[in-house]
Amino acid sequence: MIRIIPRLDIKGPNLVKGIHLEGLRVLGKPERFARYYYENGADELLYMDAVASLYNRNNLLHIVERTAREVFIPLTVGGGLRSVEDIRAVLRAGADKVSLNTAAIHRPELIREAAKVFGSSTIVVSIEAIKQKDGSYKCYTDCGRQETGVDALEWAIRAAELGAGEILVTSVDREGTGKGFDLELTRQIAEAVPIPVIACGGAGSKEHVYEVITQGKAQAVCIASLLHYNFVKQYPPDPSEFQEEGNLEFIKRRLQWNRIQDTRLPELKQYLVARGVDCRWN
Repeated sequence: MIRIIPRLDIKGPNLVKGIHLEGLRVLGKPERFARYYYENGADELLYMDAVASLYNRNNLLHIVERTAREVFIPLTVGGGLRSVEDIRAVLRAGADKVSLNTAAIHRPELIREAAKVFGSSTIVVSIEAIKQKDGSYKCYTDCGRQETGVDALEWAIRAAELGAGEILVTSVDREGTGKGFDLELTRQIAEAVPIPVIACGGAGSKEHVYEVITQGKAQAVCIASLLHYNFVKQYPPDPSEFQEEGNLEFIKRRLQWNRIQDTRLPELKQYLVARGVDCRWN
């Protein structure tokens, strides 16, 4: 069954959204988005600390604790997790899974250690990939800023061998653009590993989600802009609540971006079901 997973990137106390994982704009308070998506049929949620690399730690524990009290679907948390103890702290706060990127690339054995302690189903390895001139894909860390030289396909295969339960594949090139997923990247990895692949980065329409499932062979789809902008349109936040915390131009000026289709989660799932995609929908 295909899962639809809203992605909530967090900076400080706010939900933010950028393009190519940069230029983060404040959209609102993450708890409001999480509750709304839960009530509207999200299968899981992904919380990602967008500035974890700046602090060398994940700063989401309090947000996770508050969310876990009100949202009863699987919650994955990523960003700045560098040890088994870091993972344990996030799981104790209420997360069901963790997403590992930088620390796993720097020390791959962390995947095996974490899977042994918490189970493979708890460990998601996140791959932030950028397409190279020769057509290959390389892994990046720190929200797509730091080049690693690691081949994305080879790394996905190794991560699965080390015990990862899922692979989250984000195309940095497509992320936040609304131009659609990198179908080639997703398909290559999905065909190479025996574990579920979650596609992320580029959704601008319901059609894009359908394409990455049918052509990209993703078992789950992680989306942000496609849902967030519609939520902000329906329930605009009061900019005075944010006290100039970051880039507030989007919510101050009620900006809309015509590249992103106006989409709600129930409509997206209804669209997929009507086209034969097996996903949970009422």
